[in-house]
Amino acid sequence: MQYKRKVLSNGLRVITVPMPSFESATVMVMVGAGSRYETKLNNGISHFLEHMAFKGTEKRPTAMDISALIDGIGGEFNAFTSKEYTGYYVKAQSNHLEMLLDLLSDMLNHSVFDEGEIEKEKGVIIEEINMYEDTPMRNLGDVYEQVLYGDTPMGWDTAGTKEVISNTSRNDFIEYMKSLYSADNMTVIVAGGIDGGKVEGLIEKYFGEMPKFPTLKALPVEDGQEKPRFFVKKKVTEQVHLALGVRTVPLGHPDEDALEVLSTILGGGMSSRLFHEVREKRGLAYYVRMSSDNYTDCGTLVATAGVDPKRAKDAVEVILSELERVKQPGNVTEEELKRAKEYINGHFVMDLEDSRSVAIYVAHQEILENHLYTPSENIEKINKVTLSDVERVAQKYLIETTLNFAVIGKFEEEGIESLLKLK
Repeated sequence: MQYKRKVLSNGLRVITVPMPSFESATVMVMVGAGSRYETKLNNGISHFLEHMAFKGTEKRPTAMDISALIDGIGGEFNAFTSKEYTGYYVKAQSNHLEMLLDLLSDMLNHSVFDEGEIEKEKGVIIEEINMYEDTPMRNLGDVYEQVLYGDTPMGWDTAGTKEVISNTSRNDFIEYMKSLYSADNMTVIVAGGIDGGKVEGLIEKYFGEMPKFPTLKALPVEDGQEKPRFFVKKKVTEQVHLALGVRTVPLGHPDEDALEVLSTILGGGMSSRLFHEVREKRGLAYYVRMSSDNYTDCGTLVATAGVDPKRAKDAVEVILSELERVKQPGNVTEEELKRAKEYINGHFVMDLEDSRSVAIYVAHQEILENHLYTPSENIEKINKVTLSDVERVAQKYLIETTLNFAVIGKFEEEGIESLLKLK
């Protein structure tokens, strides 16, 4: 994959990724704005703004005007919000590129924020919050991060609270955009069947006049944990959904790749240790997996599972025993290491067979890491991880003092402290 990076005079970063065999293209704008930049008074504004961007502009006054335009060319459009960024994208046949750039620029520069649309969308977002509440498997990550990061922006739900959403006004959106939607806090990525030189000129045309100004800085995560933490969210469910993890490292840390390999050995795929021990050997869960997640200044290695309520504590004990076992010298084999690397690299390559995934991959690095690794460089970084690296990070990070445990369902709290043990 070849790409070209350019910075406009207003600080806007532009990245083009020609994919010659493609006849479609994805145009994406990613902004360094997410829920960790919010306060208790506007928690949820980042996500709410993402919704409102599609509700009408000065040039295209209604949501129907925007959706009909994209549907009319057989395209797709959407957006997403995380704790550290917000992304907007449109994907369609590449011969419509100028219109796609025009539309995204229009949405980000000239949204009208109609009061009537705001009131209607409040109901939509509240129902989205309700949907997450009714889907423990999706809600589990939010509950886990509440345990991990506490009552801070990093621990709050990205969707916000119903009370704050209900009180959000048009001026809240305008002020929020003035605090973070600066040209130099954005990246425009175009990936797919494109002529890179031509596209750069179009981006300059539609985004070159965007204003540049000082932006908000996020509060740093304070890592002062000295003993295990837990929270049980009582809910009537057929399964108990649990997340059990430890604190690790931020993006770009030297241990990031070794932790990714360790995570895969433990819970990546059907041949992983947790899948075998928790599901195949004992029948305790339908899903069980592990992930290594990283933000700009913090990270976590976390196992998640949906288990039989009557055997939930058994599942926790099995997970902890596997974490303990992988720390033992010589426990991880060369075969496991090779399989984990192939699993990571294989899924990575398959993900990049779509222009939207390529745009997200590039934008994520540009916004959060300020460094672009080519796919081959990322694969090489994983391939360099050794058995001693895996053993070292297992012993360094799988420790009792930073254990965090979140549960949704019918789980007996008595005895949790004695359960959360790692040597």
